Amino acid sequence: MKVLALFNRLKSLPGGTRLFTLGVCRTAPYFSSISPLVEALEPGYARVSIRKRRRVENHLGTVHAIAMCNMAELAGGLMTDVSIPQGARWIPAGMTVEYRKKAMTDLVAEADGSGIDWNVSGDKQVPVTIKDKEGQTVFTANIRMNVKLA
Repeated sequence: MKVLALFNRLKSLPGGTRLFTLGVCRTAPYFSSISPLVEALEPGYARVSIRKRRRVENHLGTVHAIAMCNMAELAGGLMTDVSIPQGARWIPAGMTVEYRKKAMTDLVAEADGSGIDWNVSGDKQVPVTIKDKEGQTVFTANIRMNVKLA
């Protein structure tokens, strides 16, 4: 719950969500490769955005599949972290993805864990949907998170 408390403390400050995101990227440096912004975070929900820019594009000029995988893991991981009971631990154990449409714009990833029972140990399927600026789904992921209760 330390992560959620920090997010809630910073989100009301000017640039606070950017500062929170920088801290996350400092803790897990690979996420900085997509220059994300954590926009929303609460138990059962997370929203992360990225801007479409050259560093996340593939040879077709669309957002690269692995950049979207990175977004999905960030959103799903943060949501899981703030949803599990205090003292519990989690680790991603697998991810299945589907590329639904070319990602031609800035993107928003939403992880929805509202239907997951976080009070039981074991594997949890965390759904993440990534949409473009027009609200069209371009990518979906199901991340298998292994949760161990204290």
